[in-house]
Amino acid sequence: MSEYTISQFVEKTKQNDAEHDYFELEKPQMLEINLNNQAVWTKAGSMVAYTGNIDFKREGILSGGLGKFLKKAISGEGAKLMKAEGTGRLYVADSGKYVQILQLNEESICVNGNDVLAHDQSLKSDITMLKSIAGMMSGGLFQVKLSGKGMVAISTHGHPLTLLVTPDSPVYTDPNATVAWSGNLSPDLKSNVSFKSLIGRGSGEEFQMKFSGTGWVLIQPYEEVYFQEKA
Repeated sequence: MSEYTISQFVEKTKQNDAEHDYFELEKPQMLEINLNNQAVWTKAGSMVAYTGNIDFKREGILSGGLGKFLKKAISGEGAKLMKAEGTGRLYVADSGKYVQILQLNEESICVNGNDVLAHDQSLKSDITMLKSIAGMMSGGLFQVKLSGKGMVAISTHGHPLTLLVTPDSPVYTDPNATVAWSGNLSPDLKSNVSFKSLIGRGSGEEFQMKFSGTGWVLIQPYEEVYFQEKA
């Protein structure tokens, strides 16, 4: 029974000291961010532990001024970011979701606002909305477009799949299963009346996101439903 001793458990589950990358996948569902007099944006409420001297400041992602109406229209928790600044190790996670790390090299990606786990402060972030979705769906109303050079961490339910979009082969996705897509793509909303008639009441399958052009779309094997913040 020696494999069940506390010392064996600690050895098996302890942090990995072999690497200290800026963004490091400590566990499949936990991101380690190594700060050295740096600042990083993380999803509010995602901090699970830290060492060193790190200060936190919570701000609304829409504080740039899209108006009170939009602030109320989107998910409360997914709409907020937390700024972590200082020196030390920061560990963040999001409800046991898997973490995907991307390095942008003067590129841009769009991510569902609720799936942004962390990103480098140096990246430019803009809020984009699919106007045709607003008012039709209870969640997934806004996306964050990140561009520039720096690190991004996004979260997914389960292991994601990347679908390639080509001019002769558009991709249709369920909005609640769509995580991210290449920044050059602009999705449209497509309504499938037959699905609505078949099911008999509103559902995620009633609407699909249509991606046309050249690029990629990241989907997850889970339909994530978001809840609006009460006014």
